[in-house]
Amino acid sequence: MNTARLLAWLVLPLVGLVLLGTLAVWLFKALLGLAFYLVVGALVAGGAVYLYRRAKRAVGPGTRNRRRIEAAAQTYRTRDR
Repeated sequence: MNTARLLAWLVLPLVGLVLLGTLAVWLFKALLGLAFYLVVGALVAGGAVYLYRRAKRAVGPGTRNRRRIEAAAQTYRTRDR
């Protein structure tokens, strides 16, 4: 009986540590994966904002592209008459 109790007191904490370690590794992987997807999402959103601002500035008032667009629109309007 004493041997069984001794064995239980030695084995159960080891089994508990193994289970706790397994759970910790699984949780760490899940959190790391979530963080990775958040970083990728933030990079994609930041890139989209960057491209939007560049495109908006490229066609802004006073730029060569804006003058070309306005000239083309003027030509199109005068052809319709």
